[in-house]
Amino acid sequence: MVRVTQTQSSETSRSPEFRLVQAALGGLRQELFDDAFAYRSMPRMDVDSGPTRFLPRRIRVYAGLLPHAFVAFCAVVVFAVGYDRIYYGFGVTAIVTTCVPAAIVLLTLVRPVLAFWASLATAPFIGYATGFGGGWPWTAACFAAHLVVLAVVAARTRPRTAAWMWAVTSGYSLFLEMALGVGRGSDSFPMVFVSAMVLLAVTVVQVRRQADREVTAQQTVTAQEISKRTVLEERTTIARELHDVVAHHMSVVAIQAEAAPYRVENPPPELEQAFLTIRENAVAALTELRRILGVVRAEDYEAPDAPQPTLGDLDGLIRNVAEAGLDVEKTVTGAVRELPQGVELSAYRIVQEALSNVLRHAPGAAAKVEVSYVLGGLGLRIANGPARGLVKPSPGAGHGITGMRERVTMLGGEMTAEATDDGGYEVAAFVPVSREEATQ
Repeated sequence: MVRVTQTQSSETSRSPEFRLVQAALGGLRQELFDDAFAYRSMPRMDVDSGPTRFLPRRIRVYAGLLPHAFVAFCAVVVFAVGYDRIYYGFGVTAIVTTCVPAAIVLLTLVRPVLAFWASLATAPFIGYATGFGGGWPWTAACFAAHLVVLAVVAARTRPRTAAWMWAVTSGYSLFLEMALGVGRGSDSFPMVFVSAMVLLAVTVVQVRRQADREVTAQQTVTAQEISKRTVLEERTTIARELHDVVAHHMSVVAIQAEAAPYRVENPPPELEQAFLTIRENAVAALTELRRILGVVRAEDYEAPDAPQPTLGDLDGLIRNVAEAGLDVEKTVTGAVRELPQGVELSAYRIVQEALSNVLRHAPGAAAKVEVSYVLGGLGLRIANGPARGLVKPSPGAGHGITGMRERVTMLGGEMTAEATDDGGYEVAAFVPVSREEATQ
């Protein structure tokens, strides 16, 4: 216990400057020393974004190797620069002083941090081997190779790594100049300046790409959250409407059960008890329904005074949208019959939302509404042609489609919503309805 207390007191007594230096050195160790020899193969370039996405698929596969080809091209350039500066013939020394910098550039493809340290370590030896004729400590080949290594490593790591590489390169160059470069000329200051410009450019590009990736990820998350919220809001609306529908039916059952005994002269006690039980169960069910489903009501929500709309109200809906400038043609096929109120309400809402989408996204277009009463259920089809006229379409996020699909899924049906060949749009849905449900 005493040992722990002493350790904590020594840590708290350290100055902020000491902790700052300790954190900085820890960052240096993490970026350039930990796993410096680790194998990190350069990944392929993303060919599904940017200009490469327009290439044919067969060529796009090889386009992912463009970064590797660029590094190989830089290695050839470094070799050419070193070969051009050879003044003493082409021998073993010339091979070493030209091939080693080029090999270090290629090393960035698999071990980037190791390539950085190798470039620093070999620079003075190559400068000494050339007799200082190519520069000290950076010969022309080493100068070019180190710049390429800095750029490639910075592009493959974090911006903090670029800062540490520049600091190490600057300190290393100034040390060699002051300790071993007296009277021999030096390339240290050009290296410090040019490397700073190269690393700054690469870091700016990296930060920009990272920001774009974060924005894209945030937009994706936002779109998913909006979609989830839309589904929840639509489910809440559906629950409210079904609450009103079921509550209405249960209220009717309770009232009829209470009034039924008075319609029969001298009803037997068993019949009165049966109707009383029906009424009590209906009232209890209504109470539980309001208790459970009532939680989805907003505080300012008020139940509608009029009955919920059904398919019989489609004519009024079509007249309303016609007044707004939409030409709608309605077609009804099959034997018209009364369907469960929840089905008719959802069908009405689907047609209503589809026509609203036509008004928003295809102004001036003609629309068709087809209602098909088939043996196994109800079919809906709302189609429109391309937009016409001078009114521009209003942008949308597809939330109306999400709501329609949620209603159809709730009823166990299927729905498709897709663009047509003539530039229009079509929404088709089928809601299954059994004979027992249709006759109730």
